[in-house]
Amino acid sequence: MNVSAPQVNVSRVNGGVTAAKGFRSAAVASGIKKKAGALDLAIIAADSPVPAAGIFTTNLAQAAPVLVSKQHLDASGGVARAVVVNAGCANACTGDQGLADARRMTTEVAAGIGCDPSHVVVASTGVIGVALPMDKVVAGVAQGVVGLSRDRGSDTALAIMTTDPFPKEHAVQVETATGSFIVGGTAKGSGMIEPNMATMLGFLTTDAQVPPALLRRALVESARDTFNAITVDGETSTNDCVFLMASGASGVAIDEESYPALLEGLLAVSRELAIGIVRGGEGATKLVTVTVTDARSIADAQRVAKTIANSPLVKTAIHGADPIW
Repeated sequence: MNVSAPQVNVSRVNGGVTAAKGFRSAAVASGIKKKAGALDLAIIAADSPVPAAGIFTTNLAQAAPVLVSKQHLDASGGVARAVVVNAGCANACTGDQGLADARRMTTEVAAGIGCDPSHVVVASTGVIGVALPMDKVVAGVAQGVVGLSRDRGSDTALAIMTTDPFPKEHAVQVETATGSFIVGGTAKGSGMIEPNMATMLGFLTTDAQVPPALLRRALVESARDTFNAITVDGETSTNDCVFLMASGASGVAIDEESYPALLEGLLAVSRELAIGIVRGGEGATKLVTVTVTDARSIADAQRVAKTIANSPLVKTAIHGADPIW
């Protein structure tokens, strides 16, 4: 369901996840990935603690960073200062040590930027069942916190990639009658794509001023029609999460009346990132859209669309360019 806001103009801008005012990022090659010199650890930080929201995998097997991030968002009441993310190791199915490592990632970032550890959320992607090389991670975090900058958004998009064939980032400016604000973001995902949440990592920022409850509502509603509306191989992962932070630096306050403008900006960014994930799916050669009309509900429409999109018969017919009616 797309919500149209009156007197709203959405236009693309450069900058990705750091296009919004009040955010900086850093990306470093810490040595987690096997390829020498490959960027594999990133930090996205707000200038101060800000409203934040997260949505996570519905897989019953959930990775340590998912569990820790849920705990931190609950403990902080929906406030965060930074996200730390690594690629090359999922820190999933790693037991108590994995939880300790995920928590240490947040405490190292918190010490570096001067905030409470509960104001840092964490994400990881990569190989499952392998412990993080924490000596490399800690050194990478130390390097990252001193390198935070407004112009490192594109490097962040590179650092979170695993099997992705290309980086994914997008940002828009939303102009309203009361002023303009920016929504930006980056995401990764290529294999194990059957979002419910979404099989991927996504990081969104805005410089609109948004209360925590309204921010979470916007994230959930925009993900439903974007990140949660894609599929590549029908598999749900252990590490899926999307985070959204709002700095308020634009001075544009979002309330119930102006909420559709925020949602429109989030939909514009999230849709571009979600389509990029499908376009770069492992082994994918075609991008297909399933349109459902006259459904009794959104849930029914989604069920019909997913049944078609995940059908091996439909997929092979499309791949072979032979419908075999």
